[in-house]
Amino acid sequence: MVGPINKPMRISPKHMQAIREVVRRECGSTARVRLFGSRLDDSRRGGDVDLLIELDNPVERPALLSARLSALISRSLGGRRVDVLLSAPNLTRQAVHRVAEQQGQLL
Repeated sequence: MVGPINKPMRISPKHMQAIREVVRRECGSTARVRLFGSRLDDSRRGGDVDLLIELDNPVERPALLSARLSALISRSLGGRRVDVLLSAPNLTRQAVHRVAEQQGQLL
């Protein structure tokens, strides 16, 4: 789940660890987390935390899982807004998935 950090991120190591812990607890140890969006741009300020959660197994209730992860991670980050995008074998892929995979950084 931990990968190399290739470029600056506007998120603290403490928050990265909190995100990884929530995802591991809720999705298992094989889940991967990518940070994408405005938090990868040091010239920007504020903004929500955009996460792509990559899962190897099908997800039975993706909307419920996404909402649960968003709420739990938001709580662990002191109420910061968190958007969760899921990628799993049974879910339809959209253009945003490709962007998140290409531009996102593994946490």
